Amino acid sequence: MTTNVARALTTAATRPKPKLEVALPEPGLSMQQNREWCVVRTGPEEWRRIGFHDYDELFSIPGLYEKVIYDILQCNSPNVVVDLLDKALKDAGESMRNLRAIDLGAGNGIVGELLAERGTGYLVAVDIIKEAKLATKRDRPDVYESYHVVDLTNLSPEEKRQLAACSFNCMICVAALGFGDIPTEAFTNAFNLVNDDGWIAFNIKEEFLGRQDASGFSELINKVIADGTLDIRMRQRYQHRLATDREPIYYVAFAGRKRADIH
Repeated sequence: MTTNVARALTTAATRPKPKLEVALPEPGLSMQQNREWCVVRTGPEEWRRIGFHDYDELFSIPGLYEKVIYDILQCNSPNVVVDLLDKALKDAGESMRNLRAIDLGAGNGIVGELLAERGTGYLVAVDIIKEAKLATKRDRPDVYESYHVVDLTNLSPEEKRQLAACSFNCMICVAALGFGDIPTEAFTNAFNLVNDDGWIAFNIKEEFLGRQDASGFSELINKVIADGTLDIRMRQRYQHRLATDREPIYYVAFAGRKRADIH
């Protein structure tokens, strides 16, 4: 067991759960996923409204993201995607211990922690907001070898050098695609950082795979699968979480091998 994995497991086991008072909209109020919100008590007579995609605000309150998204709305995506990657590796006779993974849209390290628990050998986080890095340092300080706050659509020469030097053989991206947080160009640039024959695991809301998709991901994903750039080994449709109106939200998870860069 690596030092980072041991530390991550110790941190997860001993982390106290903050006491938070949270309220969601009325169950009958339906809204777009990227418009959902909650309110959290921040004082004796004070409540604060925070949108689910206002990640800087969500991450600023310890435990809020986990309480709302995972405990209340039952998000299961990190487990599903990590499990799918693990199964694909085992089918290929490979081990997570040999992975050098980039966690794209790492947030506050939930996916990284799961990967560390499975024994992933080398983990690097990438996100575009500094609040995500600060939250990871606060909540899961020993999960990643390094955490890069960068814009993958506009990397500096030094940022490119640092990421290329990691020699990644895996990219994982969970619950971060399709809403503009990570555009197709950023996904492509992260994908291309992975060595050929490396592993790619990600998920996306099923509507972003349909003909009416305006995000660009339907075209991109269908293209790289069709032309063999991404060799899909496993695919799973599942319930990502509940919406605030308590209706299920469905995603599709993929795990496969990169065969070439995306051009």
